[in-house]
Amino acid sequence: MATELYDLTVPAFLRGLRVLSTLLDKGAAFAAEQGIDPATLTGARLIEDMRPLTAQVQLATDSAKGAVIRIGELEPFPLPDTEETFADLQDRIARTIAFLESVPRDRIDGREEATVILKTSRGEFSSTGRSHVLTFSLPNFYFHLTTAYALLRQAGVPLGKLDYLGGL
Repeated sequence: MATELYDLTVPAFLRGLRVLSTLLDKGAAFAAEQGIDPATLTGARLIEDMRPLTAQVQLATDSAKGAVIRIGELEPFPLPDTEETFADLQDRIARTIAFLESVPRDRIDGREEATVILKTSRGEFSSTGRSHVLTFSLPNFYFHLTTAYALLRQAGVPLGKLDYLGGL
């Protein structure tokens, strides 16, 4: 039995977003326990020319919702990038989770060979639904999730591999 495209996307994104939410909870708790201004963590960068934690969360949520919107040819679900606090970021994750949970399976399944257009500042890229998921959407999502983890870990938040993996 073949794996359906829905099973490769929505459940993976939901699990990753829930992990991201837990990581942010631990970051907020760490800031409170250590007397650190939470903005120090939400504004943290790995290096000066890299985007901060807030952007990593925004980009992870954009990647998840954008993938299913493009594949399923769904109406846009805009989320302006205005978050600054842990609470703001948690709200964005919650709204993205609610959106993903509302996506009907039949809008994604069967679209493996459908043409998907990704519009970026560098131009438009065309691929099949399957290729889009496997070579762009999932790697991009996990890049931003991993970067968020790394930013919090670099700041001293006590996180481990099982936190990233969702406790299995």
